Amino acid sequence: MKKVFILMMLAFSVLMCSIQKEDKKNVGEETSALPSKIVIGLDDTFAPMGFKNEKGEIVGFDIDLAKEVAKRLNIEVEFKSINWDSKILDLNSGSIDLIWNGLTITPERTEETAMSKPYMSNNQSIVVRANSNIKTKSDLNGKIVGVQNQSSGEETVVKSGANKDFKEFKGYAQYDQAFMDLDSGRIEAIVVDEMFAKYIKNTKEDQSGKLLYTILEDNFGLEYFGIAAKKGNRKLIDAIDKTIEEMKSDGTYKEIFSRWFKD
Repeated sequence: MKKVFILMMLAFSVLMCSIQKEDKKNVGEETSALPSKIVIGLDDTFAPMGFKNEKGEIVGFDIDLAKEVAKRLNIEVEFKSINWDSKILDLNSGSIDLIWNGLTITPERTEETAMSKPYMSNNQSIVVRANSNIKTKSDLNGKIVGVQNQSSGEETVVKSGANKDFKEFKGYAQYDQAFMDLDSGRIEAIVVDEMFAKYIKNTKEDQSGKLLYTILEDNFGLEYFGIAAKKGNRKLIDAIDKTIEEMKSDGTYKEIFSRWFKD
């Protein structure tokens, strides 16, 4: 009986060692599945999500969020300025690993990339000069309206068919160029992400001490921001999703958000 007991204990010990080795193997596999470094592509004029400050440093809400996620995942992160028109091409070519810069989740982007869960909501707003007679979407009929090329704002307006009634739907490589034309009167309105519109409005009006813009209550609808990796890179996106959820639970997300948004 004693020998049987000893044999049972030996067998149990062997089994536990095997399980522990398998657990360690699985943990190692999960860790090795994530890269040691990621390159994040962004439009470096898209304040406050990701942009160059007066010192030439890339800063912003998405930048701080990405740095904290990378820190928790023990991944080195590099930020790379890209042409927003070719963001998907850059992702698929491997020159960047992620698009993380106020990227709106759309059915098309979800189909062609590995897309994260939504981490932030946003409206496609209409911005006009403070003295403008434009009060609603219907007032855009016959007007010159600006938008960023290949943006969700452009896509939303075109899908709605509203652009057919504009005098011109003028595309820009970057939104700061559109705001320059709005200031000069070359265009009469801009369709732009609400958080970007609020940031530009607050920043420019604080500097000038004058009311410069009106963000209309009427808009082109609610949307959500996500993070895109090359299709098939689901493990990285899942790890990012999990980490952002943890940051929302422990208050870190809220703390980062409050650095960049007044309301």
